[in-house]
Amino acid sequence: MEETLGVGMVGYAFMGAAHSQGWRTAGRVFDLPLRPVLAAVAGRDAAAVRAAADRHGWAAAETDWRALVARDDVQLVDVCTPGDSHAEIAVAALEAGKHVLCEKPLANSVAEAEQMTAAAEAAAGRGQIAMVGFNYRRVPALSFARRLIADGRLGALRHVRVTYLQDWLVDPGFPLTWRLEREHAGSGALGDLGAHAVDLAQHLAGEPLVGVSALTETFVRERPLLTGAAAGLSAGRSSGAGPATYGPVTVDDAALFTGRLASGALASFEATRMAAGRKNALRLEINGEKGSLAFDLERLNELSFHDHTEPAASAGFRRILVTEPDHPYLEGWWPPGHALGYEHTFVHQARDLVLAIASGTAPAPSFADGLQVQRVLAAVEESARNNAVYTAVPLGSPRPLVPRRP
Repeated sequence: MEETLGVGMVGYAFMGAAHSQGWRTAGRVFDLPLRPVLAAVAGRDAAAVRAAADRHGWAAAETDWRALVARDDVQLVDVCTPGDSHAEIAVAALEAGKHVLCEKPLANSVAEAEQMTAAAEAAAGRGQIAMVGFNYRRVPALSFARRLIADGRLGALRHVRVTYLQDWLVDPGFPLTWRLEREHAGSGALGDLGAHAVDLAQHLAGEPLVGVSALTETFVRERPLLTGAAAGLSAGRSSGAGPATYGPVTVDDAALFTGRLASGALASFEATRMAAGRKNALRLEINGEKGSLAFDLERLNELSFHDHTEPAASAGFRRILVTEPDHPYLEGWWPPGHALGYEHTFVHQARDLVLAIASGTAPAPSFADGLQVQRVLAAVEESARNNAVYTAVPLGSPRPLVPRRP
């Protein structure tokens, strides 16, 4: 009989929809040792979670995440909720003997991330797997970039630059959602976008950030409350301009910081949700002694590579179309030249997690990797509070994140 992996998901909005796509599709594209089964999804609104279950293919709907964790047909709990509930749900699921996938950032604080990592390490001794969902690691072009760097094609690294620009908060009339409240989101653009930037920088470079110098800013400090939310924000006030009620924005709109990697390489980061005209502009460039790599998420099937060992007369950046069967993940998809998209990163994430569970191998990124990112985010906030003073990043166990061959 075919072995299955019963998946239970907590949360069903944007990330829930993306994760559902991944779980539905992974076993149809890749030959997996376990077939993911969409057993149940949980959310507080009974009608909405039932509609989401029907839309995305979940067999059952629960209104209490504890009931989902307790289900016998759920072997893996996928946490797609706001950050303030990550620790409680993930720890409870691990203690109940379940595997766990948790969306990024891992938690809202270093203390919560440490608690989750300790629970994951204890669960690993029982054969359980816990992974954090940094889906951009699963873009084939970025996986290929990691391979090139690990193979020494860039030599010793000099610079890492990452920018992640969006514009959905430019309008001051955009309402005060949970992503703009520290108690729910932990931080603003820093945690939402900067977490991806930090993880990719460390993952591709194969080494951690050891210190940062940062600035953050909140450009719009009050926003209209969502309908029916006024009672939940005692700090809100009525605007003299009309009937709208406003509440304070308690997170950053933008974060700008520099950093140093363990090897001495320099890094720079910009994360903002206030860059007019930019929808999901994640861009990075890595410069080394032997060459450079550049990537743009808006052209996610392409990687730019410069080999600096070639003669100057003919050298330059060249475009690599990452759609060949021997490129990462492409063996399961279409003929060369047929592009993939954003949603495929979640299919690849589900594939990798199933393979880790079936083989009993450590997942990547682990909760420990998520904790390292959380420590960087905390150092960024501390530096910004102290007017960009250079702030060291505590390292739990310094080690290369990706061993590089010379």
